[in-house]
Amino acid sequence: MAKRPCPSSDFPINAVTVTSTTTTTTPLSQMDQLLDTFLSLTDSSPSLSLDLSFERLIDSSPSDSHQSILIDRARKLGSLLLEAGNRSARKRASIHNSYAWALPSDLTIKVFSMLDTQSLCYATATCSMFHKCALDPSCYENVDLTTDVPKINNTVVYTMIKRAGKALRSLKLGIVPGPITSNGSSEALVYTISGDATSFSWYGKKTRQGKESSILTRSCLSSLSGDSGAAGSSLTRLHLYNVERIDNVSLHAALKACPSLLDLEIVGLHVELRHTLASVSANCHSVERLFFESSKTGRDDSLKSPTCVDFVNNCPNLSSLALRGFKLHDNKVRILVKGFRQLRHADFSTSYSITGTFLRNLGNCAAGDLLEVLNLRDCMHLKEGEVARFLTSVIAGDFKYLRHIDMSNREGLASEGDWYERCYSSSIIPWKKVTEERPNICLLAEFPSEASFINVEEMIDSDLEFSISSQLSSDPSDGPFLLYSSESSYNSDHGSGNEGEDSGI
Repeated sequence: MAKRPCPSSDFPINAVTVTSTTTTTTPLSQMDQLLDTFLSLTDSSPSLSLDLSFERLIDSSPSDSHQSILIDRARKLGSLLLEAGNRSARKRASIHNSYAWALPSDLTIKVFSMLDTQSLCYATATCSMFHKCALDPSCYENVDLTTDVPKINNTVVYTMIKRAGKALRSLKLGIVPGPITSNGSSEALVYTISGDATSFSWYGKKTRQGKESSILTRSCLSSLSGDSGAAGSSLTRLHLYNVERIDNVSLHAALKACPSLLDLEIVGLHVELRHTLASVSANCHSVERLFFESSKTGRDDSLKSPTCVDFVNNCPNLSSLALRGFKLHDNKVRILVKGFRQLRHADFSTSYSITGTFLRNLGNCAAGDLLEVLNLRDCMHLKEGEVARFLTSVIAGDFKYLRHIDMSNREGLASEGDWYERCYSSSIIPWKKVTEERPNICLLAEFPSEASFINVEEMIDSDLEFSISSQLSSDPSDGPFLLYSSESSYNSDHGSGNEGEDSGI
């Protein structure tokens, strides 16, 4: 029987190291036998014996340099065996999954395309077979990256859009503080802490290292225009929520890359109404639904009449329009409502300057007659007389397709003479008769009780002086002195802005 070569000889050491010469000169069968013999040592010999053998091999080496070479070779061999073992385990697991998973690849991709974005990412990390199927562009047709706290950055958005490519049809992005409301609801979606979107900052609660890790910047949508606009060209739905760094310029660039957009929803962005409508008018001629909620309730007075006219002329297919929290005047609202001939859903809730005069004779025209939903909730200057006149026309048969009306107001309706005088239970508004004559209409008219509103003129001087002195003596952190029981963000302007316009409507 041939004597086993000494461990210090060149053959065994070179046989197990990864060099091009050894791989080519050593026969494959001999390498297999050597590896099999080496791996069988783990079963026959305890780890302590293997350690002792390696120590004896090191001690028998003639020099320190040769000992270092042996140690390096042992590390490389161990690393290679570990990598080969992991790779083989994954391969065997994939083969097992392919047999255990009943669906073929095309049906697996179809199932994955029905998952939400987060579940799809979980499936991608499960195994290599699922990973391969989940990378199909059709799985990213509808990308939803909305969260309740900031944890999505530009890299995630870029990766998802890149994977989707031309298959991208829907993209939802940003921070949604709660469940997304339906079209008939007027619940605000603006993400705030103190009631003012401008005062919110993500930086205060993050360390310096993590400040940029979950921040969406103004360039987060730049990948829509990448690859010659491949991703944005087929996009039909774009919803953006409270991405505070997107400005007028970056939003215009994103809309320019999406000429096929049908559904646009913008909530809490620091962009102006006039610039946004101009961008939509110039780039998204096929848009059918626009939902835009201001981050600065009652303070955006940028909209001009020519912008409204261009918007109406360039986007004739619009059937749903929601402009919430803007300082809209009745003449501009009338241009929009009367101009869009297919408009069925109109939502101007929390709009500051609307008095209701735009509703006059609206039911007689072709555009107003198609309305199905009208939401004027919490419009601060909405007048009692205009609501009465509008509901009288509804009873008379105008607005024959109308199914939902919301005239609720947390401050009550404004009187004809002075908007400071609020109406809570009007005797001239035919609420009950509307429900009797038009039982198919859902009419919402929620108002506070008169006791919840404090009329300043009726306050006794001594009580006022006592209240003021109490405020001056209290700690500033107790908060401001409120004259209304319900919160209001309209205190900065005492007029609707329609005083000079009502006569011309």
